[in-house]
This record gives sequence, structure tokens and C-alpha cells, in this order.
Amino acid sequence: VQLQASGGGLVQAGESLRLSCTASGTTDIIDGMGWYRQTPGHQRERVATLMSDGTTHYPPSLRGRFTISRDNAKNTVYLDMINLEPEDTAVYSCFANILTRYFWGQGTQVTVSS
Repeated sequence: VQLQASGGGLVQAGESLRLSCTASGTTDIIDGMGWYRQTPGHQRERVATLMSDGTTHYPPSLRGRFTISRDNAKNTVYLDMINLEPEDTAVYSCFANILTRYFWGQGTQVTVSS
């Protein structure tokens, strides 16, 4: 599975941003896709997961501001982020997993200015 991420950028606090992650290769056996984020000196944090059955998972702190969705025809998942805060500044990386094997896209920088 290969993943191509896009959509990062610089926004002001309170604005919104959409990240995209397109999968190619053996996509029909993907169990889940989602996003992690990481800032220097901090532990990587999973911010959204979308399972193949449509189930979504978010950390409680982000629920309501982050929404993951997918377009099956495009093999693409989206992460819609609203009311962004400077604390959301991080490198966001998309992943796909087949059972316990994880595949990663390149990170995309999201910077939120105050």
C-alpha cells in the first residue's frame, strides 16, 4: 500500500483545513486508515481513525473539531479540522493498516498561527 498525503499549510487560529490521503496498491484489504501528528519533543498522537466498517475513533480532546471521512471511489480519506488552535501545529502523517502491518504516507506540516 502506498499513501500520498496533501493539504497541510499555514492557517490562523480559528480557521479550518482539510488534509487528504490517497491510497494505492492493495487497498481492498485495508482494515483502517487515519492520521497521527507529532511535534518536536512530544509523543506521536493518533488524531483520527476510520475503520473499514465505517467506525471512527478520535481522542476525546479532538472530538468535535476533527472529522475523518472517506471517498471510496477515490481511495481517499480526509481529515477536516475546524477551529484550529496553535496547539494543533504539528506534522500530520496518514497511515493505513492491514491487521498489524502499518503503511505510512509522507508527513504534511500544519502550522496554526495565533
